[in-house]
Amino acid sequence: MPYARPALSDLRAQVAADITAGLPTADGLLRFSNLSILGTSLAGLAHLQYGFLDWIAKQACPYTSTEEFLEAWAALKKVYRKTATAASGQVTFLGATPGALIDAGTEIVRSDSMAFHAVETSTVAGDGSIVVAVAADSPGEAGNTPAGSLMTLGSAITGIPSSGAVTTAITGGADQELDQDLFKRMLEAYQKPPNGGSKSDYEAWALEIPGVTRAWCNPNGFGAGTVVVYIMLDDANADYSGFPQGTNGISASDNRVTSGNLAAGDQLAVADGIFSEQPVTAMVYVCGPIPLPVNFTISGLSGASSATRAAIASAIREVLNEYGEPLNGSIVPLSAIESAIAAISGTAGFVITAPTDNLANTLGYLPILGTVTYS
Repeated sequence: MPYARPALSDLRAQVAADITAGLPTADGLLRFSNLSILGTSLAGLAHLQYGFLDWIAKQACPYTSTEEFLEAWAALKKVYRKTATAASGQVTFLGATPGALIDAGTEIVRSDSMAFHAVETSTVAGDGSIVVAVAADSPGEAGNTPAGSLMTLGSAITGIPSSGAVTTAITGGADQELDQDLFKRMLEAYQKPPNGGSKSDYEAWALEIPGVTRAWCNPNGFGAGTVVVYIMLDDANADYSGFPQGTNGISASDNRVTSGNLAAGDQLAVADGIFSEQPVTAMVYVCGPIPLPVNFTISGLSGASSATRAAIASAIREVLNEYGEPLNGSIVPLSAIESAIAAISGTAGFVITAPTDNLANTLGYLPILGTVTYS
């Protein structure tokens, strides 16, 4: 039976009762009585002590710990908070003078004043174009930039136009891991101890990489001896609906790598991270699932406001994120989607007319929300 922590009012009443019992001939509870003031102070101190003991009890258990104590419990299972990482990609400037240079460290600024820098010195090619590898000055998701975004030089360079554009999406930026995300990974580590390369091991190794929020493992996915790991970066790659930006393949450190199976971009970062943990004989392919839009038709809500429709779309996405996976043998239950919509105010009387059955997950494909039609 859990201990019932007394409320402050209960402590005050208890102290007042003790004062009255100890001084039966004196009224120590009058408004300005020294004993009354002292009793109120003692009750407050006792309440603070109860609160501190309550906090200590929470930090003494992995399941309820927070902040640095959560990190300490997680570290016992070799689970560490993912640090923030800086985004990187490529920017191209056209119409430059052949032979002109952009030195490493040159500032390049996005239209919203987000600062980047050239990773290495680049030279203008004979066609007047110059491709510059850039990285964000500050780590975090804010540095992720879709292809086509406008970029400008921080200061003028002779022979180089001031304006350019992102030609290879700037990705890989991730914020520092939040407590709730670290808690999920820590709990997985306690519940599923390493098994020398089990399915859950590969998923845990992928989730250790900054930016990765979901991962699935398909043993022997590309034949005997292979392991296919599907990943999603829901926050870092929000501009791309969370799908990784890169090329599916294996780690550059694997001695079986060729030009045809080398991973790139987000997939390469995860493949390289898994390589140091995986069994030496496995050939691990890191892949991005293929988006599979699912269209919905909902009757009974033709007059729903835009706010209600946005809430419905958000609710459906949450269910798809929870149950959707690029593996065979599982489903996204239609009842879970109906329950999520029913919990939204103003949706009474709705009926989902399409799809009419549970959504079967398909190998290699990840269900995402398509269009929602109201009738």
